[in-house]
Amino acid sequence: MKKNQVNLGVREVPSIPKWIALSLQHLFAMFGATILVPFLTGLSPAVALVSSGVGTLAYMAITKGRIPAYLGSSFAFIPPIIAADQAAGVPGIMMGSLMAGLVYGVVALLIKGFGTKWIMKILPPVVVGPVIIVIGLGLASTAVDMAMNDSEGNYSLTFMMIAAVTLGLTIIASLFFKGFMNIIPVLFGITGGYLFALTQGVVDTSGIAAEWNQITSATGLVSFLGSVFQMPDFTVPFVDFTPGSVPFAEIALIMVPIAFVTIAEHIGDQMVLSKVVGQNFLEKPGLHRSIAGDGIATVLASCLGGPPNTTYGENIGVLAITKVFSVFVIGGAAVTAIFFGFIGIVTEVIGAIPSAVMGGVSILLFGIIASSGLRMLIDNNIDLGDKRNLIISSVILVIGVGGAKIQIADFEVSSMALATIVGVILNLFLPGRESAYGNGNMFKTEEQTEAEKSDDSAA
Repeated sequence: MKKNQVNLGVREVPSIPKWIALSLQHLFAMFGATILVPFLTGLSPAVALVSSGVGTLAYMAITKGRIPAYLGSSFAFIPPIIAADQAAGVPGIMMGSLMAGLVYGVVALLIKGFGTKWIMKILPPVVVGPVIIVIGLGLASTAVDMAMNDSEGNYSLTFMMIAAVTLGLTIIASLFFKGFMNIIPVLFGITGGYLFALTQGVVDTSGIAAEWNQITSATGLVSFLGSVFQMPDFTVPFVDFTPGSVPFAEIALIMVPIAFVTIAEHIGDQMVLSKVVGQNFLEKPGLHRSIAGDGIATVLASCLGGPPNTTYGENIGVLAITKVFSVFVIGGAAVTAIFFGFIGIVTEVIGAIPSAVMGGVSILLFGIIASSGLRMLIDNNIDLGDKRNLIISSVILVIGVGGAKIQIADFEVSSMALATIVGVILNLFLPGRESAYGNGNMFKTEEQTEAEKSDDSAA
């Protein structure tokens, strides 16, 4: 794959066969993480799948179909979801998610009113590059744990073999395959790794067998459809619970502060995405639309019984490796996720994918995100021989990758958000701020940069 090659642009529509395969690739990329959050918090995985698809479609509508981002269950909300569940059960979780989504809306309005230039001033390449690296490397331990540990958390050489096979197949497909197969390496790797895992006897097929027996034993069309399509366990306000019964003040203190942390993560993801695609999404369609879309997705999830949503780094990694940026592919993945949420046997088939398979693919995808941050520093000619730049980047990397955090009661600032905040503060108060911007090309495409070089040469 050539360095500058784009297989599908943001607004390009693929052919139907490619559309299906490319959308399935994104579905596989987000599936494991999206259903893991409800597994850890006691919510319904099927509902999480549906709410992620609905949220992604809403996000695309609000961003005018110009940002190829998939939204899935947010890991940052796992601790507050558990705390809210203990305080007020599932209704407490849903109302807390609703309030968190509304915070996104308020922040979006502020950005709409005051613009984004102030964001660019406080987030130069010397801050953004290391933060992007932290986003990728912060997920590294998750990828490695999935790759080498079994369901009980014990080291497994078999799991390592499965992860290695999956990773190897993905790399081979990306580097050596031609044509269409060259742009679905993740799907190829997951499929091959899944088949290899079957030969190793680590795939639990009991759920698949139970669903299949239910379908094959059905008599009549109505019975058949009833066995194939199953209504997820939705939790709807005013239908399944009365919002007024929820202790709003207590739930707000648990859930709302985390929204500010995830907004910081959202901005980081948008910067990664802007760099990967080569378009400044913070300016067009605008950061305010992106944040509003994320907030609406979380509000919709709270009305269905799903966890809060966030843009997914896994799918950004897929974009980076395939160079397929079409929002129609992302939309196809969202529609498919909704459809799969209502089909029991499909959910069981995908849910039976061993964590080692997802870990093998994630090693590559999360590494690509981190490499995008490194590339930002290089492309912007950030001089790390400058003590100021060296100090800022070093502190961000160690705080973010090291897992430093601030925790006061139920309020917690994660390492990624803390690294961003510290980096911003250092950049604002250390002297010599002009060195932080490098050549000023942070969000310029390679074509724009080359054009400016040509103009300079002509002059």
